[in-house]
Amino acid sequence: MASLQLRALYPQAQHGVVSLPQTGSGTLDIPYVMQGQGPALLLLHGHPQTRAIWHKVWPQLAARFTVVATDLRGYGDAGKPPGGERQLAYSKRAMAEDQVRVMAQLGFERFSLVAHDRGARVAHRLAMDHAQAVEKLVLLDICPTLAMYEKTDMAFARAYWHWFFLIQPSPLPETMISADPVFYLRRLMNLRSDGVNPFAPEAMAEYLRCARDPECVRAMCEDYRAAADIDLEHDRADRAAGRRLPMPLQALWGERGVVGAQFDPIAEWRKVADSVTGQALPCGHYVPEEAPQALLQALDSFL
Repeated sequence: MASLQLRALYPQAQHGVVSLPQTGSGTLDIPYVMQGQGPALLLLHGHPQTRAIWHKVWPQLAARFTVVATDLRGYGDAGKPPGGERQLAYSKRAMAEDQVRVMAQLGFERFSLVAHDRGARVAHRLAMDHAQAVEKLVLLDICPTLAMYEKTDMAFARAYWHWFFLIQPSPLPETMISADPVFYLRRLMNLRSDGVNPFAPEAMAEYLRCARDPECVRAMCEDYRAAADIDLEHDRADRAAGRRLPMPLQALWGERGVVGAQFDPIAEWRKVADSVTGQALPCGHYVPEEAPQALLQALDSFL
């Protein structure tokens, strides 16, 4: 069941859950909201958030597309399986497979994809592994994970301290976050945006609700541990094999954020994709909530 906050943010949308059969036994639940008519468009959120992040751009997108927003495996109300060896269950390959299967069950074998932060890393892997499914790809405020780790310096480490905190062996980060999850979430989000002002009360309440769940905290850490291990192995294998993203890719980032200050997003994405355009938007990290109108304008010209 969708929370009261989610129903307030998406009052006209269909709220549902897709249960994905897993190898061996059991299922993995991926909740979604869906609304609109027209070409299919999948929206993927980042850390430490949920499918609630799209509410400011939702009505305009739903007027032109059949829009689906899900929770990533491990986040929000989605299933939170054990990470297993090398956190394979939270590899971006596994998380991307979830989303392809969800869209197929909803009747969409091909779709465009707009994704933010961790969701954009899942989207990168989805587009690489399932290129036939992705018509157009929009990635918000990231560069390729491998490039960001390889080019880490002191300035980046200070700004993205949580990357290096969350990958510490269990139960260190889980214990520290769970001692005061509200402090962790607010501190992280405040440092990467214009304070809490961009976040609607219902959306912030949703993020705080999920952050209070110890299983959500555990799964988020597993996501980051996978990114610093098995995901890099997959990215290096792509590089060695010369695999590239063939679909049109739009990279958008916050002009007051870390990604544009520390990296050249267009140049980095052109190393792994054939057709790349993009620009900075007037915001920090949380693009869909800080600069919804600028994002909609950029999406309108691209999609």
